[in-house]
Amino acid sequence: MEKTVLKIGELAARSGLTVRALHHYDDIGLLKPSARADSGYRLYNRDDVERLHRVQALRKFGMSLADIATFLASPDAPFADVVSQQIAALDQQIKQASTLREQLRRLQQQMTGGGTPALENWIGALEHMKLYEQYFTLEELKRLPFWQQEARRNAVWRGMVDQVKTLIAQGLPSSSAEASALAQRWMETLEHDTAVNPEFAQRMTMMMQDERFSPSQAPIPQDVQEYISEAFNERKMSLYAKYLNAEEMQHIRVNSRKYFHEWLALLVKVHAQMESGAAADHPETLALAREWMRLFRARAGSHPDTQSRVRLANESEPELLKGTWVSPATLAYIRQAVAAGEQA
Repeated sequence: MEKTVLKIGELAARSGLTVRALHHYDDIGLLKPSARADSGYRLYNRDDVERLHRVQALRKFGMSLADIATFLASPDAPFADVVSQQIAALDQQIKQASTLREQLRRLQQQMTGGGTPALENWIGALEHMKLYEQYFTLEELKRLPFWQQEARRNAVWRGMVDQVKTLIAQGLPSSSAEASALAQRWMETLEHDTAVNPEFAQRMTMMMQDERFSPSQAPIPQDVQEYISEAFNERKMSLYAKYLNAEEMQHIRVNSRKYFHEWLALLVKVHAQMESGAAADHPETLALAREWMRLFRARAGSHPDTQSRVRLANESEPELLKGTWVSPATLAYIRQAVAAGEQA
């Protein structure tokens, strides 16, 4: 039997929108849920879903949210206005396509002449490529600082890539002070430019590893990515070494990167759970907390004293969390869930 109401997370999953977008629609009065559950969850009925379909349809015409609200509030508004909006949107697409064509033409000339396109040229072209849109919706791309075409931001990334290449050419190990400082700045910049959203970071990672990128076309060269990853891990190990003995450090060093993809996938789920407004004692939250503790023990070891020292390091060294998409609020949420699970 078809459900009569949907929770916000269910509606987000089935509509292709984010929970944050639906929160925003509620805040501006564009799509308010018809009811709320006793637990505080927003509940959407059939009429709400029908209105959302209209909103999405009008968005495809290029209408702003404010214009959509006005249009839906005035059923007698002329549809010609919507057509005008669509024409304007198509004009913008044509302009963007022309810009991309010119960038690709310049790249083609460089390759035909035997030259290698500069990294900044590739980045400029890639920012318009459809490949990005296969990993992010247009709404998400607008929220991603990484996507926004700002010369200053692109210059920062080009500068960091060049600095990494210089360190590699000089033969400096990833454990060097120079590599450590640069890796920290790199990861904090990446965290910011993915809107501090672990799901965006996960998709960005997948995109960087896409096989359709040849080595010469990759936005960030593979050797640069590997060097930064090693340097960032070495920096964290140096901070943990202040709190752990040699045997404990050996264990955490061996396991620190082994579970990276599992950690990131779990962090995405925890972030989504927090965004949904679910309580720390919600059954799904408790399950996520159990998985969090499983990975924590796999990384830190099973001895309670070691785990306590790892927690002390995390609390005493703020840099251990920077550039990891793990916020103090995330840790507090998980701790509440762990405590709730122990009391259950």
